[in-house]
Amino acid sequence: CSHRLRQVKVHADLKEKLLTALPPGCDVAPMCAFFPGVRGSLIKGYFLKDRSEDPSSSDQVLRDLARRDPVLVCSYVRCEDGGTWTQNLWPDAHSETIKKFYVAQSEAPEVHPSALNIINSDVFYSLEEAREVLKESSDIIPEAASVLEYLPSRVEPRGRADFPVIVIEGLDATGKTTLTESLVGALGATLLRSPPQCLSPFRARFDQEPPLIRRAFYALGNYITADQAIREAGKAPVIIDRFWHSTAAYAIATALRGPVHNLPAEGSEVYRWPGDLFQPHLVVLLTLDPEERRRRLKDRGLIKTKEEEKLEHSLFRLKVEEAYRRIIGPACVTVDASPSADQVLQQVQLLIKAKCH
Repeated sequence: CSHRLRQVKVHADLKEKLLTALPPGCDVAPMCAFFPGVRGSLIKGYFLKDRSEDPSSSDQVLRDLARRDPVLVCSYVRCEDGGTWTQNLWPDAHSETIKKFYVAQSEAPEVHPSALNIINSDVFYSLEEAREVLKESSDIIPEAASVLEYLPSRVEPRGRADFPVIVIEGLDATGKTTLTESLVGALGATLLRSPPQCLSPFRARFDQEPPLIRRAFYALGNYITADQAIREAGKAPVIIDRFWHSTAAYAIATALRGPVHNLPAEGSEVYRWPGDLFQPHLVVLLTLDPEERRRRLKDRGLIKTKEEEKLEHSLFRLKVEEAYRRIIGPACVTVDASPSADQVLQQVQLLIKAKCH
């Protein structure tokens, strides 16, 4: 497989190796290295804080990793002056000497380093870019070849649609299912979902993969759904339960750690709609007070996915919601989902009449 796939697989496997091999008392946290403002310079890794009783055991684990795997190992030591640190690059399979560098304080970068790595890595902006990742991974993931068979032979970003295509977005428990089913009945519409039903047998497999492969899988699901929507919109209105907005918003919020202001600024290219993906006529984003959403989740006893568990943390939820709002071409129209289901349905029907003629 390609260099970038080897890189993401090594990074994903590294944490498991560290947690398994290191002695008790070692804390492992995410870490990254980068050149400020340089696209594609981001290198992901882990920071180890050793509180174990025998640090020599940790040293041996790390030395073995540096010599056996394509991994750089550095240690940080405070100098005698108490204010300066050195970074010591350990020997690897090609070197026998420790390289020492001084650590200097610098200003925070204007753009979060992960933001420069999002395009066609965490969020995909063309069918070919996402398809290429699954092609490259087919040697290590047999299911990838099966997914590729479902892809349309060609994409129609401006495909003819005699009837409107409407996307319903929102976090879990905001009433998406109720609204989509009501709209299907009221409009005599066809209901589609992204990822589509044909990819359901593969979701559990790809959810275990590193972000590059997992996000490419979900991006391809959008293109399959778009192809279905174009065909169905020639016969009746189409309602889609989640589409590209969800794929992009969750990926952006996950890739960028820290507070909301770490998100790329409004108008950034990461929020642009893929040029080869069919654009729906209307995208409705259902919003709900966090406490009410939690109450609904509890009442329904819903099983939480990993991303749903993250939403319980207000910071991640705020980043997802803000990313939703910043996506353009088309942008989301926000609808308060706290009134009754009938009231929400009426409000969305008025939007459809106004926006879709």
